[in-house]
Amino acid sequence: MKQKEETFAKGVCFKKIFWLFMIGCVFGCVFEMLNHFIHYGNWVSRRGLIYGPLNPVYGLGLVAFVVFLSKVKNPVLIFILGMLLGGGCEYLCSLIQEKVFGTISWDYSHQLFNIGGRTSLKYMLIWGVLALLVMKVIYPFLSNLIEKIPVRTGNLLTIILIVFMIADIIISITACLRQSERADGLEPSNKVEVFLDKHYPDKRLNKIFENHVRTK
Repeated sequence: MKQKEETFAKGVCFKKIFWLFMIGCVFGCVFEMLNHFIHYGNWVSRRGLIYGPLNPVYGLGLVAFVVFLSKVKNPVLIFILGMLLGGGCEYLCSLIQEKVFGTISWDYSHQLFNIGGRTSLKYMLIWGVLALLVMKVIYPFLSNLIEKIPVRTGNLLTIILIVFMIADIIISITACLRQSERADGLEPSNKVEVFLDKHYPDKRLNKIFENHVRTK
């Protein structure tokens, strides 16, 4: 009897969630850049990490939709929960960024029905629409596509991407924390901080994170 071939990342498992996170990060960065170009006519960086076209807010939003809405069938409920999940992710990411790094990347204080300027009814409605699109169209397509990846190739790429993401996140966080210290006039106190000052100066970080605004 012929043995049934193994399927890569079958069901809602860690590997599939990770791949969805990566896809969401890339989509978010491209979407934000295109949206800015359409409205203002110039290209700007909308990356959330130093290396790669990645915006983790969208990656987290996509993962939240799949994890919490995969068993929800009612479209109205998907829309409402999508509003809350997307708005919640947006609010939480903004809050963490401001408390940890002393910067913000967006401010909706000028919009009606905003919540602390971190999210607003307008964008929560957009998150609700995205949730419907994701759960009814995008996720089934991406899930099927991911499962078609050869098992060995998928496992190897997953390991490589996980290592890359961990390194990218660590470097991005430490570089931004050091930038915050420089803004406060603190001189480097060890070799790591000297390295960060040399390789990730304000000029480079400000070009990567063009929409970051210091709040303190």
